[in-house]
Parts: sequence; C-alpha cells; structure tokens
Amino acid sequence: MTKTEDLPQPSVRTVEDRIEELRKRRAALLDGTRRDAVRKQHEKGKLTARERVELLVDRDSFQETDPFAVHRSHDFGIERNRPAGDGVITGYGTVDGRRVFVASQDFTVFGGSLGEIHAQKICKVQDLAMSTGAPFIQINDSGGARIQEGAASLAGYGYVFERNVRASGVIPQISVIMGPCAGGAVYSPAITDFTFMVRETSHMFITGPDVIKAVTGEEVTFEELGGAMTHASRSGVASFVSQDEEECLAMVRHLLSYLPSNNLEDAPAFAPVDDPDRHDEGLTHVIPDSAREPYDMHEVIRRIVDDGDFFEVFPFWAMNVVTGFARLDGRAVGVVANQPKVLAGTLNIDASEKAARFVRTCDAFNIPIVTFVDVPGFLPGTDQEYQGIIRHGAKLLYAFAEATVPRLTVITRKAYGGAYLVMNSKHLRADVSFAWPTAEIAVMGPEGAVNVVFRKQIEKAEDPTTARAELIQQYQEKFATPYIAAERGFIDDVIEPAETRPRLIKALRMLATKRETVPARKHGNIPL
Repeated sequence: MTKTEDLPQPSVRTVEDRIEELRKRRAALLDGTRRDAVRKQHEKGKLTARERVELLVDRDSFQETDPFAVHRSHDFGIERNRPAGDGVITGYGTVDGRRVFVASQDFTVFGGSLGEIHAQKICKVQDLAMSTGAPFIQINDSGGARIQEGAASLAGYGYVFERNVRASGVIPQISVIMGPCAGGAVYSPAITDFTFMVRETSHMFITGPDVIKAVTGEEVTFEELGGAMTHASRSGVASFVSQDEEECLAMVRHLLSYLPSNNLEDAPAFAPVDDPDRHDEGLTHVIPDSAREPYDMHEVIRRIVDDGDFFEVFPFWAMNVVTGFARLDGRAVGVVANQPKVLAGTLNIDASEKAARFVRTCDAFNIPIVTFVDVPGFLPGTDQEYQGIIRHGAKLLYAFAEATVPRLTVITRKAYGGAYLVMNSKHLRADVSFAWPTAEIAVMGPEGAVNVVFRKQIEKAEDPTTARAELIQQYQEKFATPYIAAERGFIDDVIEPAETRPRLIKALRMLATKRETVPARKHGNIPL
C-alpha cells in the first residue's frame, strides 16, 4: 500500500510568495501595461488619471480604493479584456491637510466609459464623502456610458446623479472636465457646485457635432460646440477655465481654501496679514463725477479685500455682474457686485442666474456675502422679456431673501427700482447696509423720472429743454442721494469710500455669531 508521504504533494506558497504576487499586481496598475495609450494621452496635452490625482492631493496622501475591481460583462467580446480598476481611480487624500475624496476617470481604459463596476467605485467614495463630511472631486475624461453593458451603464449614471443631489449643499462637490463629457454624463457636473474646464482639451455637450448636423443641418466644431471658452462665456456651464491641466488642478486646490469641508463647518480662516483697519484713499477717486461714466468694480473689490486677492467665479460669463471669493480679516467671504463697465451694470437673465447660483452656494456653506451695488435697473428689451427676465430675476431675489449667512451691502452709486431691492437690500433682510456719498437710491434715474413725472409741465414750458434740465437738477439734489434712505433706516450709515474695509470687517466680526431660524418646510419653490 502506498504511503501518504509517497504521494505527490502540492507546492506550498509561502507568505512571502503571496506578498510578492500582490506587489506585482500593484505594479501592473501603474499604467505600465498601457504604454501606447498613455503616450497618446500625453501627446494630446493630457495627463493620465493617476497623474491628475497625484497633482491634486498632497504628496503621498492618496489612498486608493478598489484598485483590483473588474467588470462582469460578457457581451461583444469585452469579457476578454478585464483591466484592474475598470477605468476609474477612486480614493481619498488631503489638500492642504484637509480630507477630500476623488474619482478620476481613466481614458486609457475603455475610453473612460462608465460601466456597472466603474459606477459602483464612484458611488462608494461619494458615500464616504457624505458620511465623513468631506469634499468630493470628480475628474471627468470619458466617452460616456459603456455600450457593452447596456442598461447597467445607464443605471450607474443614475446612482451617481442621485448621490450628487443628496450631497448638494451638504459637502462641496467639484467637477473637473479634462476630456470629453457627453450625453447624460454632463448632468453630474451640472448638479455639482463648481465646474472646471481646460482650453482645447475638454469638451461638454448633450449631442455631438455629428448628431447636430444630421438632425438640424448645423455645422459646428467640437470646440465651438462644447469647448471650455464656449461654456465659460456663452452657456455658463463652466465656472473656471485654465490654460492646461496643471493650472486647472492648482485652481481646484485654491478654491478649496475658501470652502468648508461640509455645511456644518466654517471655511478655513487665516491670521490676517493685511491691516483690518486699513483705509484706502484711492477709493475716493474710483467713482467718476458723472453718473454716466463707467468704472471697473474689480478695482473697488481689490482695494477692499485682504491683499487685493479676489478669486473670481464665472469671470467670462454674464460679465455685467461679478461673483467670486475673497477674504476680509482672514476669513472667506463671497462677493457679488454689479459691473458698471459692462451693460452699465444692469441685471439681465444670465447675470441674475449667475449671481443667484453663487449666493445659494455661499449660503449653503456658511460663507458671508458682501454685495457691492451699482445697478440702474434690469436690462430692457423684448428679448429679455420674452425669455423670462421676470422669472429669472426673481431667482436672485429669492436667493438673497432666503440666505441666512451674514449679509452686507455697500451701495457705491446707482441703486434704482426693483434691481436695487433685488441686490441684497435691507428690505430683503440684509444685516448691514452702507452707502457711499455717491449713492443714488431712487425709483429710477433722474432723466427717466423727470420725463414721467413732469411730462406735461415740460411740454407747456416756453423753453422745454431748459425746463427739463432744471427739473433734472432738482430731482438729483433731492432724490439721487443716499440721505432719504438713511433717514428711513433703509441703510445703516453713509460712509466715506476710504473707510469701507474697516467698516465691513467690524460688521463681520459683529455678525460672526449670527443664527437665524427659518420656518419648517420640505423646501421652497424657487422660480426655476
């Protein structure tokens, strides 16, 4: 009889053998098996998914999740290609020492297309971001839904979208478009708080140029249809535009310095280097003597905020209103301002939506809002009326009235009619409202008011031109000033331009403990 010890014995794998296998598998994850695809990515001026993550987070801080995940599909021959990670790198790391969660799509694997496992990986880090109260950053570089997986791919997008919605206003969500983003894939970035794009290498659209030509006959290039500057200047989809991917990721890091990790925390504060009591006499000369002359509101903002540092959001879209982040006394503030240099600072549809979205973002994340007002009214015209300026303008009114964060207003010059009310007026419960001596708070401008009120008197005058000029001057002296509003308490004080910075900082310090209780409700019905 054969003894047991005489039978062939299976080879024994040591612990060291198993560890070595793990190391080999990990090494294979680092783009080494897809050298040609990586080379093509670099030739397009694009980084790989892993390179992007490494640039975004602090050195050696990234912890990858699900690196060995593979798809389960068995159709169209895809079962013969099951790369580890399934086309997306997910995990967590830190930016300036603060936790963030990241999902970075890998265009070198199935064109970055989203399948079932790909989506599950993203959803996992979304859930972790929500449960731990940390920002979620998605880096998009994808051809869209994975065709070979059919409905499972579409379901994956739905799961991601649903989490985007649940996380909205709870944690900051940032989308970084670094390649194609088409079809239903665009809706996840659209839901998030900020969208970054890169010139020439990133594109977003619902339907591509070929489909548009087939359906409507229009001919348009990828760049014209969905390029970075198109979405930054025309559609308002892109919050920020950068020259290359390195600059883009640096901008993401900079943005995070103004945002809290979640809606229960405050944004990072820094010891102020700029003197909180600093007066700026240059502000005295910013406003022209003539109310008809424009000036650049950027100069006003930079002279007031810490170190002149203003991080503008949507700098190329709806430029008649300015939005962005700055610091006062080392603390982050959101700035909303009319821009007299563009369309005389009037509010139109795009400007109203741009400002409303920014106000709601600041309010969601406990960032005080400082508003600089120089607005002659809403932009007139049939185009604006037919496209719903009434409805869109109401969005900004709604956003300011709903906001419970500290809200400060400085009226620099014109503050006319309904536009004055909409721009964070005291009547919408702004906490502190200042006016410069150059402020004109009235129902409408002098010329228009005189034409309406004194029309018959001017017609009967011996010299209508002289009579009209005299009446305009009388109106300016009586109504085109801040003092009637000050008498009624509609503004808290009339201040010299030079003292704006210390007055705003003192007001913000006073408001640091502001708490406001709102009526219980499921949600309001903002006029969308």
